[in-house]
Amino acid sequence: MKEALLQFARYNIWANKLMIDTLLKLTAEQLDMEITSSFNTIRKTVQHTYAAEYIWLQRLQLVENPVWAGNDTDMAIADVCADWLKVSEALAAFVEKQFDDRALEHVVQYYNMQKQLFKTPVYQVLQHTFNHATYHRGQLITMLRQAGVTKIPSTDYIKMIWKN
Repeated sequence: MKEALLQFARYNIWANKLMIDTLLKLTAEQLDMEITSSFNTIRKTVQHTYAAEYIWLQRLQLVENPVWAGNDTDMAIADVCADWLKVSEALAAFVEKQFDDRALEHVVQYYNMQKQLFKTPVYQVLQHTFNHATYHRGQLITMLRQAGVTKIPSTDYIKMIWKN
């Protein structure tokens, strides 16, 4: 289980880097163009995806009062992307330092944004976090096309495997 989660953590970093390389080339108009999706701009989608990874990392690190970073939409896109990449790397480091699969089966207790208590095994939190990022990267690809971007990276998992 650890090796599979570590592979997905590395994939998450790789795919996020590809996406970030594209995002950093966008104009403010493209970042803030109204597009129908879960979040109505590319900037808000990026901010949400970063913030979600960050809050899950904090929960895994047993931070008593985790901070939701998703509301700071005034942050420069370069800063959001740099923070997003740091969090993705911290998630991989978290998986790496787990001694064995038993540590990944540990149940972590946390509160959601509505102050409801949940208990979830670490491996399921990690699976959710990586899957959630994949979901929003897919949305970003569609949003990028609508914003006129023609050079869009393929972030398919198998593409990373083929490169290694």
